[in-house]
Amino acid sequence: MGQRRVTGEGMDPRVAELRSAVSRLRRELAALRVDFADRGIAEDELAALDAMALSGDPEVRRLRRSLLLVAGCVGSVSALAEALAGVRRAVELFGPPQPGQ
Repeated sequence: MGQRRVTGEGMDPRVAELRSAVSRLRRELAALRVDFADRGIAEDELAALDAMALSGDPEVRRLRRSLLLVAGCVGSVSALAEALAGVRRAVELFGPPQPGQ
């Protein structure tokens, strides 16, 4: 599946969805007053997901790895469950990992 431009009106809708979902989770995580041990890891991986989306050609395996790390860090925080599910759905738009990845 070919990639489309990721800037302007020609933005790949999958990229737009991923960036939107990541942005929402980042905002909700920032607004959360509860501190937990893996918060920094979650924030770093969300930044990595956004950077991958901006690249225009994200590697599905890497997207999924970052999603697993984020889920492991914030999955037990019920206030973030809906936003995390949005990121998962957005990553799934890119399809399954390719063989050999």
